Amino acid sequence: MLYRRGNFNGSWDQLIVEALMAVKGAEIAFSPGFRWGTTLLPGQTITRERLMEQTAITYPATSVVLMSGAELKLHLEKLCDKIFNADPYQHQGGDMVRTGGLAYTCEAAATIGSRISNMMLNGKPIQAAQRYKVARWGVGSAQSGGEPVWDVVERYLRSGEMVKNRTPNVPRLIGIDRNPGFANDEVDTQGVAKDHVRQY
Repeated sequence: MLYRRGNFNGSWDQLIVEALMAVKGAEIAFSPGFRWGTTLLPGQTITRERLMEQTAITYPATSVVLMSGAELKLHLEKLCDKIFNADPYQHQGGDMVRTGGLAYTCEAAATIGSRISNMMLNGKPIQAAQRYKVARWGVGSAQSGGEPVWDVVERYLRSGEMVKNRTPNVPRLIGIDRNPGFANDEVDTQGVAKDHVRQY
């Protein structure tokens, strides 16, 4: 099933970031967070129209950049603050950027600069001074004028076999048991979801 409904990721998002990494030869991918487009059931055909439903925005250009570990953390911290800032008037949407390759922990109730931790790539800690190759799209005025993301994803789909199950790359979430944007099936005493988080 390909869907887009999580605050942090969905299986459609996962397909997009995997396409970006594969086609652009990147270690990490960023894809803008939003929830729209048709959910595809297992066995349904991925048509160009369905792909455009997921990617057709006015700033679709892709780019590949080198970012240091410190820059990666700063980027995630700024985006996370738009969701979890203590002042509701500072909230800008409810979706976090989707990440490919990069794993991390997010503590929603912390202050900016302290929400993102345990950043990992292929099981190894992200180093603040090291530079990483990042493929991205949907970055507004900072875009490079590269090919549109739908062309990248279409090329990826045409080059492979049938799309298998995609497990969304969702960060470890801490302290979200009282956050109105989430509902936990089971949370331990530290507010860490034991199994999974239902996202709305």
